[in-house]
Amino acid sequence: MGVRAVIFDVGNVLFHWSPRALYQRLIPDGQALDAFLRDVLTTDWHFQHDAGRDFAETSAELIAQHPQHEVLIRAWGKHFDETITGPVAGMTELVAELAQAGVPLFGITNFSHEFWPPFRAKNDPVFASFQDIIVSGVEKLTKPDPAIYTLALERFGLATGEGLFIDDSAANIESAAACGFATHHFAGESASAAALRERIVSEGLV
Repeated sequence: MGVRAVIFDVGNVLFHWSPRALYQRLIPDGQALDAFLRDVLTTDWHFQHDAGRDFAETSAELIAQHPQHEVLIRAWGKHFDETITGPVAGMTELVAELAQAGVPLFGITNFSHEFWPPFRAKNDPVFASFQDIIVSGVEKLTKPDPAIYTLALERFGLATGEGLFIDDSAANIESAAACGFATHHFAGESASAAALRERIVSEGLV
């Protein structure tokens, strides 16, 4: 069996995402911004939301460690949507083309269970054609844990090699491939709708 379905990551595949996009508005000084993102609002901290923790808990813990940054830390919950700055060029159109061609579409995203519903609702035209989306914060399983890919194959009804998974993270791609997905690493020269479409065409999907 060849590839018959396409599975998308969301952040930096379908939509641009960056904490800097929010905080560069709140911290005008570049060096202070770099220090805040490096030492306070770390990747490990906000990854907890992807793993299913509530913002109320993680923010209280972080504020206790950095009380001088309370306003900035609380801004993450109030203005999370500002970390997402719009669709990646050409990807919304590619999703529509695949849907029109009758290709089954799915998603696997590391995303907070709290922030996902309003984001999904705001961008429903993009996701309306998706048959299912696995959200890490809901399942309390995060990429690149193999368990999330095993769950995806079961939920999506896909056999080994039937799903083409697209992600910007090399670790996520490597784990997905080991679990039975065909993969496209959305990075470097391959990080464009045109390059991905070439791959999709080569699989005979459109």
